[in-house]
Amino acid sequence: MATIHVALLGLTAMIGLMAIGMPISLAMLIAGAGGVAYLLSIPAATHLVSTTVWEQFSSYSFSVIPLFVLMGQFAFRSGITERLYAAAYSWFGRAPGGLASSTIVASAGFSTICGSNAAASATMGMIALPEMKRYKYSPMLSASSVAIGGTLGAVIPPSVVMIVIGIQTEQSILALFLAGIIPGILLTILFMLTIAFICSRDSTAAPKGPPPTLRQKLRAAVDVLETLVLFGFVIGGLYAGFFTPTEAGATGAFGALVIGLVRGGLTREAIVTAVMESLRISAMVVLLITAAVVFGRFLALSRLPAELAAWTAALPVPPGLILIAILVIYLIGGAFVDALGFLVVTLPIFFPLAMALGYDPIWFSILLVIVTTIGSVSPPVGVNVFVVSALLPEVKIQTIFKGVSYFFVAFVLCIAIVWIFPATVLWLPNLLK
Repeated sequence: MATIHVALLGLTAMIGLMAIGMPISLAMLIAGAGGVAYLLSIPAATHLVSTTVWEQFSSYSFSVIPLFVLMGQFAFRSGITERLYAAAYSWFGRAPGGLASSTIVASAGFSTICGSNAAASATMGMIALPEMKRYKYSPMLSASSVAIGGTLGAVIPPSVVMIVIGIQTEQSILALFLAGIIPGILLTILFMLTIAFICSRDSTAAPKGPPPTLRQKLRAAVDVLETLVLFGFVIGGLYAGFFTPTEAGATGAFGALVIGLVRGGLTREAIVTAVMESLRISAMVVLLITAAVVFGRFLALSRLPAELAAWTAALPVPPGLILIAILVIYLIGGAFVDALGFLVVTLPIFFPLAMALGYDPIWFSILLVIVTTIGSVSPPVGVNVFVVSALLPEVKIQTIFKGVSYFFVAFVLCIAIVWIFPATVLWLPNLLK
């Protein structure tokens, strides 16, 4: 059997295992190890798996993952999110759809210390949904704004998705962090404009709340100063070269812990829960990457990525059409499979292809992050939507998906701007050179 056919059989086996409910990491590991065993030998496959597991779990560079996750957990359980939401509401509460826009702004702020789609939606949902219900907001607008705000967790640094991409493709994590700042701000603004558009069509969707005083606005701004300082210190220290990404994660986690202890929001039980949850999430992510390395080695042995890159590069079509096809695949795949898992599975195939077409690796990575995060709010498996639905069971899931659909135009506009103006992604990373 030709090696290309073995690769296709391995891909089919992996998809089949995922379809019957096997975790993505185990499906990749079994398909990858099985493919290596067929192409080389069983001892070679067992050696590859054992050495890869040891290399990945003992790698110093991987310690950045649990540290940034721990930073987000401490921030989540110490009351930082409530203060972010209060500050956002005091400044944007009187605008059309002010509470919904405040939810978007607070989600963006929480994303600077969290880095997870589902976590941002769950956290903001517990705070924002009761408030919007109290002010008689449309359930569709309330639920969709929380779900869509959570997508910023993958785009705005420090993002776990960016860390995984950086490790897997051997790119600078700092460069990816910097590259995500402007697209993240752009998405935030586009989401707020979408809310204003919805409210202009239906004035009953978002009644105005009481106007906050200037004193309340200033006090709210002071309350989030610590969060801004923490984010600025972590990202600024990385940019200035004061510490590595791992040291930045440790500094951020320690800073969030200190803020929580000083504020009195972190109890002993909350700290233990934060540590245990960080260990669980980190183990899941590292196992995903480990399995992806094994599966990537199998694909490299089969020469499928190289053959695919050579074949597509020789096609008599513009590279832009091929890139559109890749993005459509990620859009569809992200709607059915967890965004992080789908990225890890497909990067060994499509990243070399994009490089062969001459695209910038950082620009391409950020584009993938934006496209795949749409999957977290797309049917049938929109994770963020299901998280919000669990918090708001009286609202039908179809209603939330309908509300989220209004925001897809914002995603399309953001992707178009990033495509037409690559400097929106590359300007800040280029300052490192």
